Amino acid sequence: MHVAGRIEDYALIGDMQTAALVCRDGTVDWLCLPRFDSHAIFAGLLGTEEHGFWRLGPAYDPQAQPPTAARRGYRGDSLVLESEWDTPRGTVRVIDFMPPRDTDAPQLVRIVEGVSGRVPMRSALRMRFSYGRVVPWVHKVDNRTVAVAGPDSVWLDTDAETFGKDLTTYSDFTVSPGERIAFTISWQPSHKDQPALPEPENALEATEEFWREWVEHCTYHGPYREAVVRSLITLKALTYAPTGGIVAAPTTSLPEDVGGSRNWDYRFTWLRDAAITLSSLLRTGYREEARAWREWLLRAVAGDPENLQIMYGIAGERELGETELDWLPGYEGSTPVRAGNGAANQLQLDVYGEVTEALHLAHMTGLARNDYASLLQLKLIRYLEDHWDEPDEGIWEVRGPRRHFVHSKVMAWVAVDRTIKLLESGEADGPLEKWRELRDDIHRDVCEKGYDPERNTFTQSYGSKELDASLLLIPQMGFLPPDDKRVIGTIEAIQRELSTPDGFILRYPTADDEENLDGLEGDEGAFLACSFWMADDLAMIGRVDEARKLFEKLLALRNDLGLLAEEWDSANQRQVGNFPQAFSHVPLIDTALRLTASGAYGG
Repeated sequence: MHVAGRIEDYALIGDMQTAALVCRDGTVDWLCLPRFDSHAIFAGLLGTEEHGFWRLGPAYDPQAQPPTAARRGYRGDSLVLESEWDTPRGTVRVIDFMPPRDTDAPQLVRIVEGVSGRVPMRSALRMRFSYGRVVPWVHKVDNRTVAVAGPDSVWLDTDAETFGKDLTTYSDFTVSPGERIAFTISWQPSHKDQPALPEPENALEATEEFWREWVEHCTYHGPYREAVVRSLITLKALTYAPTGGIVAAPTTSLPEDVGGSRNWDYRFTWLRDAAITLSSLLRTGYREEARAWREWLLRAVAGDPENLQIMYGIAGERELGETELDWLPGYEGSTPVRAGNGAANQLQLDVYGEVTEALHLAHMTGLARNDYASLLQLKLIRYLEDHWDEPDEGIWEVRGPRRHFVHSKVMAWVAVDRTIKLLESGEADGPLEKWRELRDDIHRDVCEKGYDPERNTFTQSYGSKELDASLLLIPQMGFLPPDDKRVIGTIEAIQRELSTPDGFILRYPTADDEENLDGLEGDEGAFLACSFWMADDLAMIGRVDEARKLFEKLLALRNDLGLLAEEWDSANQRQVGNFPQAFSHVPLIDTALRLTASGAYGG
C-alpha cells in the first residue's frame, strides 16, 4: 500500500504545459491533464490511492510498502528521470519523462529497462478524473486501453499484457538485462478519434535533445552552475509554452503548515513571481523566454491596466474562483484542499513595481523594443499616482485587514523610479518633473512613517512594531544604498528576530501574532526566498563569507534532485509548501550570480 511521500521525495517531470510528480517508489501521485491548471487524474498526493496513482516498479507484497529506488537522478541536464532498484533478483531501471509538445496529445512515458538479473515488475494504473472523484469507464479499443469520463480520455499503450482488477489496470511482467518495455499514457478530448500511437524511444531521444540544446544557451559558468542549471530547467518546466505564462508551482494545497489550513493553489501566474523569473532568465541568457513572458503580460493586462490583478491564469484568464475539494483528505491530513485562488482579487501595490522593474530590465538588456510595453508602464504609473498611498494586502497576500505595508510603498517607488529612467532615455514621453516629485514624496513618506528610529529598523507597516523579511529588498531595489545605517539595522534586526534556530528566515511573525496579520490560524516554515534575500543582503553589506555560508546551507536543503518547495520546516527538518516552487528557485539563481560576481565562494 503506497502512501504519499514527503514533499522532498518527489521528482518533477513535465512537457512545459503540465507536470507530474514521481515518488521515490516509482508512483506518480500528481498529474493534471492537459494543462497545469486542469483537473488531476492522479490526486493521490492529496489523498489516498483511491484518488488516482500510477506505480511502476519491482513487484512486492501488496500488504507491504513498495520498495524505494536505491538511486535516482536526471539524465544530465534534462528533465528525464532515471530510478534504479536493486532487488534480490537483480537491478532494474525506470526512465520517466514527458515529451515537449506543440499541439500533440500530452504524454507521460515510462520505460522499464533491465540492468541485471531477471526482475519481476508490476504496473498499477488507477485513473480517477476530476481530482479523484470520478471513476472513468475503462475499456479496450484496437488493443489499446482507454479511460473515458466526460470531456476527457486517457489512452494507455504498452506491449506488456494488461488486466483489470479492483477498478485498476495492472500489468505483471519480468524484465531481463538489456530488455526495454515501454508504457505510455496520452490524453485526448473524449469526442476526438484516438491519438496517434506513441513512439517511446524516439520521444526519449527527442526529449533529451531538447533539454541538451536548451541548456547550451545558459551563460552562467560559475562555481554554482549545477544548482543554477537545475533551477533554470525547473523554471522552464513551469512555463506554459503556448503563452509564455509561468506557474508559481505545478501543485495545489501542499501545506505550509503540515496538518493545518495554509494550503493554496499555485497553478497560476503571479505577476510578481513571473517578473522575477524573467529577471533570472534574462541574466542567464534566456531572452526568448523573457520575450514570451513580456508578450504574455501585455496580453493579460491588455485593455485594463488600471485593474491589474496580482495573478492570472496561464493563458491570461482573470477569473480564478477559489473552491474547496472536500472529498480529498489533504496531504497528511492538511485541509482544506483548494482549487482556484481567491487572492487574485486582492490589492497588492508592490506588483506595479515588480512588473515595471521587469520591463525596465528587459529594456536595459536590449530585448527588442515593444511600444505597448512602454505605454503599459506609463499607464501603471498614472494609476499609482492616485493610489500609492492607500493600504493594501501586501506581498504575502494576507487575509487580514489592509495596511500600509512598507514593502508595497518601496515597490511603488521602484515603479516610478524605473519609469523616470525610461523617460530620461528618450524612449517614452511623460511628465518627468511631476514624477520626480512623486518619487521623492514616496521616498520621504516611507522613511518617515515606515522606519523605527529607536530600533534602527524599517517595520512591516506604518505604525507597526513587527518586522517583515520583504524589507530585505530595500537595498536590492536601490531604494537606499547598502551602507545606509537604516539598511544595516534592518538586516540585523530581521536576522535577530525572524531567524529560525537553524538560521533561516521567516516572512513575518505568526506564532504569537496579536495583530492577527494574515487572518489565519497556525504557523508556517522558513520562507526560502527570504533566506536567499538575506544572503544577498549580507553580501551587499560586505559580510560575504557569512552570505556564502548561508547560501550553501540553503543549497543543502534541496532534495537529491536539486528541487525546492516554498518553505522549510525547521522543527521537522522537511520541505513544506507547493513544490517545486519558482519563488525559491529564482532567488537561488540570483544569489549565485551575486556571490559569483563578488568572488564569495569556495569550499
